[in-house]
Amino acid sequence: MRKRILIPVILLGTISLTSCVSKKKYAQLESNYSTLQGNYNRAQVDLSACNTRVQSLEDMLSQERASNESLKKALASLQGSLDNSITQGNVNISKLVDEINASNKYIQHLVNTKNKSDSLNVVLTNNLTRSLSREELKDVDVQVLKGVVYISLADNMLYKSGSYEISDRAGETLSKVAKIINDYKDYDVLVEGNTDNVPISRENIRNNWDLSTLRASSVVQALQNQYGVNPKRLTAGGRGEYNPIADNTSETGKTKNRRTQIIITPKLDEFMELIDQAPAEK
Repeated sequence: MRKRILIPVILLGTISLTSCVSKKKYAQLESNYSTLQGNYNRAQVDLSACNTRVQSLEDMLSQERASNESLKKALASLQGSLDNSITQGNVNISKLVDEINASNKYIQHLVNTKNKSDSLNVVLTNNLTRSLSREELKDVDVQVLKGVVYISLADNMLYKSGSYEISDRAGETLSKVAKIINDYKDYDVLVEGNTDNVPISRENIRNNWDLSTLRASSVVQALQNQYGVNPKRLTAGGRGEYNPIADNTSETGKTKNRRTQIIITPKLDEFMELIDQAPAEK
C-alpha cells in the first residue's frame, strides 16, 4: 500500500516543480547553456592552436640554439686562424724589416764608396791640373763625368803631323799624367784614340780606324816603357771618326775631334766585388 501511495507523490512533486519554472525561464537557461557550450568549444580550439604554436616556437628556439652553438664554434675556429695569421704576419714583417735593413746598409755602402771615389777623383783632377803649365792646359782638358776621370789630349800636341809617333813636346805632359796614374794604383787606364772624318791612306795606315788605334797604342807604350806604368792597368782602343764631340764641317770642330783620351776608372774587379756584396735575394 505504501508503494502505491509513494509513486503518485513523486510524480506530483515533479509536476509541481516543472510548473514552478516558466517556459520562458527555461528557454533562457537553454540558450545560456548553448552559448556557454559554444564558447567552451571555441576556447578548446584556441587552446589547441596555442599549444601548436607553442610547440612550433619551442622547435624554432631549439634550432636557433643549435645554430648559435655552430656559430660559436665557427667563431672560435676563425679566432684561432686569425691568431695564427697574426703570428705568421709578425714573422713575415720581421723578415721584411731585416731585408730592408740589409738593403739600406748596402745602399749606404754604395753611397760611401761613391763618395770616396768622387773625393779621390777630385783630388786626382786637382793634382793633375796643378802640375800642368798654362801652355799645357791649352792642349789638355780634364773632366770628371759619372765617377770617371777623362784627360783629353790634343793630337797636335801628342803626335807628329799625320802620324801616330809621339812628338818630343808631348813627353813632359805625358810624364805628369803618368805620375798621377802611378799615384792612384787602384784605377785602371783606358787610352782611346779619336779622329776627324777626313779619310787617310798611308803606308801601314788603311783608314781612320787604324790611325786612332795606332795612336792609342803609342801612348800606352810610352806610359809603360818610358814612365813605368804597370801594363796590366793599361788598355788601348781606337774609335776612329765615330765618336765626335764637335761638328766636322769646320776646322775648329775637326781639331776638337782629333784627340786622344786617357780615361781613368776604378778597377773592374773591385766593381764586381762590390756587386757580389749586394744582399742576396730571398
